Amino acid sequence: MRSALNFTSLLLSTVLISGGVSQAQVKLSPLRVEIQSVRGQAKGVINITNTSDETFRARVYAESFTYDKEKGFQTIPSNPNDLRPYLQFSPREMVVPPGTTRKVRMNAVLAPNLPDGEYRAMIFTEPLKQTTVTDGKGITTKIITRVGSAFFVKKGDVRPSLAAQSASWNTTTKQLKLLVRNSGKASTYPSIKWRLKQGGTVIKAGESASTGILLESDRNITLNTSRQDKDALALSPGIYELSGEMIWGEDKKKQPFKLNLTVPPKNVIRSLQRNRR
Repeated sequence: MRSALNFTSLLLSTVLISGGVSQAQVKLSPLRVEIQSVRGQAKGVINITNTSDETFRARVYAESFTYDKEKGFQTIPSNPNDLRPYLQFSPREMVVPPGTTRKVRMNAVLAPNLPDGEYRAMIFTEPLKQTTVTDGKGITTKIITRVGSAFFVKKGDVRPSLAAQSASWNTTTKQLKLLVRNSGKASTYPSIKWRLKQGGTVIKAGESASTGILLESDRNITLNTSRQDKDALALSPGIYELSGEMIWGEDKKKQPFKLNLTVPPKNVIRSLQRNRR
């Protein structure tokens, strides 16, 4: 069984979560590489560190990926911004002794007639050997974990452009969400400082970790991601004001927002749920 990776506050988690068992053998840095091409070329490096006491043998490969509006990270067969046809990297296989670091060198050569835009691929590192884990009930499972770093190459002057579209509240999961639209030609990873008010009184404030939004796409971002934030929020029916700012990029570009959030009565929610069935 191949584990699914959890993309939340970071682009990729290096920790396997399977049947309540967590393991980590390697660490990747950086988790995201963004480079502006010069004369059609762009180079990057990923560092792979073996944090265990056993030798790590792995293969390295690239896949196309996207961020689903609701589910987040997903690998896909291909996309119009696929970097893989123009990407070379080495090594393809490696042996990493305990406590050491190896480098994966990447080189993208973009065709001269390629349109200006952003091109991307995920560089995965996957062990050649399966890992055996046993849960609390004595059930043994063989798994292969993989960790990855995203490689973005920009051709031409392409930039993200973010705008908050709407706010929503899920009474079941107690999740406060902000729908963000990136209408630009480049992906970005904004963090969000937010305040929730009702009648001029601040009910809750916080800051979400950076979340990836691809070019020309939407992402429904959960703002109260910690357990403490969820427990602290129990919104009654009514109208609230959600405001704050999105922050992204090396120059810390900021985009303020202010939206109304309506939490309907429970009987209205039940009626909407029945109508959807």
